[in-house]
Order: sequence, then structure tokens, then C-alpha cells
Amino acid sequence: MAELQKSNKMFGGWNRRYSHESRELGCAMTFTVFYPPAAESGKVPVIYYLSGLTCTDENVIQKSGIQRKAAEEGVAIIAPDTSPRGLNIPGESDSWDFGVGAGFYLNATQPTWKNWRMYDYISKELPSVLQSFKELDASNAAIMGHSMGGHGALTLGLRNPQLYKSISAFSPICNPIQVPWGQKAFSGYLGDNQEEWKQYDATELVQSYSGPPRSILIDVGTADDFLEKQLKPENFAKAAAAHGGSSVKLQLRMQDGYDHSYFFMSTFVDDHVAFHAKALKGAQ
Repeated sequence: MAELQKSNKMFGGWNRRYSHESRELGCAMTFTVFYPPAAESGKVPVIYYLSGLTCTDENVIQKSGIQRKAAEEGVAIIAPDTSPRGLNIPGESDSWDFGVGAGFYLNATQPTWKNWRMYDYISKELPSVLQSFKELDASNAAIMGHSMGGHGALTLGLRNPQLYKSISAFSPICNPIQVPWGQKAFSGYLGDNQEEWKQYDATELVQSYSGPPRSILIDVGTADDFLEKQLKPENFAKAAAAHGGSSVKLQLRMQDGYDHSYFFMSTFVDDHVAFHAKALKGAQ
């Protein structure tokens, strides 16, 4: 049972932040829902927004302005946290890109990090919690994210096409097994068997995608400091073109002069909400 922590009206709808005890993660978790005005008169579809390294559920809620277009389109925004918190695991806060705030949307297999099961939390437990929210049609969902959350959106979306009608990402870590952020996280959470890593790598996953046709929108800034070393969108685009065939329709937009920040994300967020709303409304 989720408990309401606070509520703020915005663009005719409501940001409502909840907490609940997560069985999957073994700790209390928070998430925020933006309810559009349309939720007052019937169930609305949902867009999951996955945040990046060091973030919580509040980053997108407070910085992006995503609510304006969501209110217009009549879709809810679901913003979960990025990792377990409060477990006091030795080393959990030693670095900003591993541990607390850095769950990487996977199910850890290493004993120390056994509670880091954000993949199952996002794909199974949180949707189950949302089933009791009478305003939401959690069965009609899309997924998007930023940076580490863009990685999560791509991998969750490609592996679970039955759960998400569309996928989009800002500045995603597209090929984590080939970059320092991913290598650090995957070796720590999953161990040294790199074959195990591939199930959480979007570039690897798109090569074997065999689900229903799926549209993917990705925006990346050309002035992103992490573009060459950490993101590798060109690897994902090549794999999608070579192996996705007619099943994966990728739109990769390189936005001139933009960086990795929420200044960039907020500039193009309306496009992403409209992209998902089209897919979600087509499913109704």
C-alpha cells in the first residue's frame, strides 16, 4: 500500500509523491505520479520516466516541465527512484556512479548488492502497486528516461514489448558493456561474466529483438560531455539498422549545441510526451 507524502497542483493536474515498502528491494521507496486533469474523469495511460545517475524521483518532476504536455495529452507520468536507499550496505555511497542513486535498472547477482533489483522493481513491483490507483490505466504504458535512465528505458522496453507501447530516451547509455560507466556497474552488480552483461545492453538487445514493431525516439546533444566516452548512440543506431529490420523504427536526433543537462531535456520533452501519447492513444 502506497502512502501519499505530498501533493502539488500543476497545469491543472497534480504531482503526488508516495512512499511504500518494497518487497523486491527490501526498503522503503518513493515515487511520484503526475495526474493530468483528465484523470479526474477516467483512467489515463501512463509514461514511466527513469532518471539518471545521482537522481531521485523528484528531478524530472521539479526540473523538466514534463507536466505541461502530459496535462495537454491526458497522460500520467510515473517517476520512480533510481536505487534502494537506507540499507547501509558497506560501500553503497563511496562513488556517485555506483550504489545509491545508481541502480542501472538491472537485477544484481552479486551477494553484496542483492537488494539492487531495479529491473524487477520497475517492470513488476511498481506496476503492481499502481494497479490500485483508480485514475491510472497501468496496462497501457510507455517508457522513457535520461542518461542511465535512458539505458533503462531502452533495455526494459526492448525486453518487455508487452509492457510498453513505445520507447524514448535522452542522452542514453546505449552500449554500456563498452563504456566505463557500464563496465563499472555491471562488474560490480553482475560479476565478471560478460555474457551476463548483454541482457542489460540495448545495443546487444536490439540485435536479437523479435517482438512486435516498436518505435524508438532518442535525442542526444552534440555538446554532451559524455557523448563519445559514455553514450555511444552510433553503436545502437548501427545495430538497429543492421538487425532491427522493420521491427525497430529508430529516430535518432542529434541536437546541435545541447549538453547532457535538464536544460537540454526540458527543451525537447514535449516531443517525447507527444510521441508516447500517440502510441498510447492508438492502443486504446
